[in-house]
Parts: sequence; structure tokens; C-alpha cells
Amino acid sequence: MSDALHYQSIAELSAALQARRISAVDLMQAVIARTRAVEDRVHAFNSYDFEDALAQARASDERRARGEARGPLDGIPIGLKDVIAVTGQPLTASSRMLQTFVSPYDATVTQRLREAGAICWGRLNMDEFAMGSSTENSAFGPTANPYALDCVPGGSSGGSAAAVAAGETIVSLGSDTGGSIRQPASFCNVVGLKPTYGLVSRYGLIAFASSLDQIGPFGRSVEDTAIVLGAIAGHDPRDSTSWRADVPDYRAALQSRRGPWRIGIPREYFGEGLDPEVAASVQAAVRFYESQGCTVKDVSLPHTEYGIGVYYIIATAECSSNLARFDGIRYGHRSKDAKDAVEIYAESRAEGFGPEVKRRIILGTYVLSSGYYDAYYLRAQKVRTLIRQDFLNAYRDVDVILTPTAPTPAFRRGAKADPLAMYLCDIYTIGVNLAGLPAVSVPCGFSADGRPIGMQLIGQPFGEAELLAMAHTYERAHAWGQRRPTL
Repeated sequence: MSDALHYQSIAELSAALQARRISAVDLMQAVIARTRAVEDRVHAFNSYDFEDALAQARASDERRARGEARGPLDGIPIGLKDVIAVTGQPLTASSRMLQTFVSPYDATVTQRLREAGAICWGRLNMDEFAMGSSTENSAFGPTANPYALDCVPGGSSGGSAAAVAAGETIVSLGSDTGGSIRQPASFCNVVGLKPTYGLVSRYGLIAFASSLDQIGPFGRSVEDTAIVLGAIAGHDPRDSTSWRADVPDYRAALQSRRGPWRIGIPREYFGEGLDPEVAASVQAAVRFYESQGCTVKDVSLPHTEYGIGVYYIIATAECSSNLARFDGIRYGHRSKDAKDAVEIYAESRAEGFGPEVKRRIILGTYVLSSGYYDAYYLRAQKVRTLIRQDFLNAYRDVDVILTPTAPTPAFRRGAKADPLAMYLCDIYTIGVNLAGLPAVSVPCGFSADGRPIGMQLIGQPFGEAELLAMAHTYERAHAWGQRRPTL
């Protein structure tokens, strides 16, 4: 094994655990030691409980000693974004509104990870209520990019990506509403998968925009990501949007599905605003697939230019509705200065929410208000249908669509103070959420100054097996994801 324990893959670690070369406690102690060594510079976590993690590791070792190991995830530490419920652990959404809240129940994904024997490890930092593209909006301070500590790790799942990149967890879970898994994966040189809407249960996920949110995994390899997806996917009656679809063996599909694939290159994703180094890295990936016998074809997604506007109408409308429950009365932050029920509601929200969350609530309330609903929200939903149809039309001729994940590598903290400039960071990712499609970001290069670059593969609905196999084909021939940050 070439890497230290905290940088090894699930496959390597599972084999070592099965052969008794290491114990789950050994692995957890190695991850804790790594976290202690680098966390003061990275700040990937909002909180963690060393004793609870070690207790879970001891339980895993005891199961294995009885011959009751539960599979490849048994004894593997998995970090969870601080918007996914874990019984008895803080659930803050990186907001002062929920600063002292402790979850009374497990999310479905948490429950399924526990059933697989995984160690649920820590609460990972994020943009407040998942609203942002840089993890600068956290009430508990920003997370740093492990490859460039003065740069952002992306967002909103920046802590989830940074923790995997820095070796503070083996794999992690994030949520993706408009690119919040794929963009930080690109910035932090890890693999990040946004599944098809409905494939993974949202029960126990604090909602931002319910028709767009989806939980997905981060890993340092496509195989690790496939293993985690296999554990968390599947129908859940507690989520009304959960889809009754068969869950294939995603890990086995990495070997059984070999292509060649028909790849679509959308001309709208390679125009103004794309960094030349990003373009060169993605074009090199296209040439690789051509060398493997894949057919590459230009396609058009003509309504792409409306994506940002449509997204920030629909997402903010749903956000304003979902966040109305945080009223200072039932749970969460309550203003100490309020004198009556109306002041409790107004002052608690004013004190508890940060600037970006307030901005989006105001935007969402406006587009849903009387006299503006038809002009904004209803029209945005109609254009959303056109955006989804663009993708479905393209899939008549191609199997997968290949694009950059983000227009630039990671940028420095504070560089995008203008909200619109920040929103444009998601220009290549939001269409996937609007259309409900699966997409994965895979490392595909580095800028001249050492910042990671990712490419995005967009699949057909519930086509994760084919999507991951295609990503794995690229990953096996390139070593980008094996480059570690210097911390």
C-alpha cells in the first residue's frame, strides 16, 4: 500500500481490515491523527466527536471478529455535510439559526451507512443552508482549499470535498442543488457525484430547494464513489420524491461496462468566460476518449443561457418557502430582545440568518408574491422544461455529455464579493439539477500554479452505472486524482 492509511481507498482498506492487517480502530485513529494535524489550516469540520467515532470503530472490529462484517464500508470513516441528520449530533447547516440544534433522528442515508457498517464521522462545514459556491458563507468561518490554502474549496459542500482531499476522512457525503457537489470536487481534486433526482432519499436533509436538492458522495476515486452510492441509493417511502428504481451494482459496472461511448460536446459550454487552462485540460480528456474509440459529436443545449436566471428564480422561491419554518418559536435561534410573537419571528430571523440566506429569501418571496408569480416563477418553470428537453433531445444522438465542471480553477477567498459573479461559478452545473440528471466531476488536470481542474460527465436519467464506468475508464489512464496536497 503506497499511501498512509488516511489516503487509502475503500478497496485497499477493506482488504486490509478483512485480512486483519489493520483494525477499524487503527484506521479511525489514523484519520483522527491526520485531522488533528491539518484541521487548523483546512477547517473542513464544524464539529466532531473522537470518542463516538472510536466507539463505532470498536463495534466494527467486534462484528468482524464474530464473522459478521457487513461489506466494504464496514469500519470506513465517512464524513457528513452538516445538513444531513445524525442522531445525537449537531445539525447546524453552518448557520447561527441552528447553532445549538442537535438532531433527534437519522437521515435515511445515515441509517443506510450505519447498516453498511460505516463510521459516521464529524459534521462538515458548508455555505449556510447550502447557499453559496465557496464555503465563505458559513457562520463558523470559511474552509480552505487543501491545494491552495488562500483559495476557496468550492461550495456549498466545501467541507465535504476538502476533508476528503486533505485525508481527514476516507469518503464523504454532500448535497447538490446547483453544483454543490461537483464544483467543490473540481476545485479539490476529488470525485463528486450528483445522482439522478429521486435516486437517493432526501429524508433527513435540511431542505434548500426541494425540487433540486440531491445527496451524493465524494471520494478520491470513482470506485470509492460507486461503493458509497450503492449503499445510499434506493427507494424510501419517507421521501415522496423517491423513485422506485432498481439499484444496480455500481462497483461491478466499472469493470463490465467498457464503451465505446458516444460523447456529446455542448458548444454553449465552451464559450466566453471559460479559463484557457480549464479548456485545454477538458479538451485533452476529449482526445483521450477519442483514442479509446469513442465517437465525439457537437451537440447544442440552446436554452443554456437562461439557466442562471431560471435557477435563481426557482431555487430562491423554494428556499423562501422551506426556510419559513425557522421562526424562533419551535426550535433554533430565538432573539432575546423580542417582546412579542411578531418580534420573535422578525428579530430571530434577522439575527439567525446570514446575508446570503437573507438575500435569497427576499428574492424568493418577491418572485412568489401576488402579481409577480406568473411573470417570474411560472415562466421559469416553463423554461426549466425546455432546458430538460434540450438534454433529452441531445441523448437521442449521444450517450453522455462532457463539459468543464467549473469555468475556472479555485479562486482566492474574497475574490467574488459581487453575488452575481459568484452565481456565475455554477453556470455549467445548474442545468443538471434543473433537468434532474446525474453528473460526476472527475479530476482532469492542474493549472500552472497547482490548482485542480475537473471535467463533468452528464448522464441520462438513472444512468449512473454507465456514467461511473466512463469516468473510471478515464481515471485508470490518468494519475490526476493521486496527486496529494502539501499541508
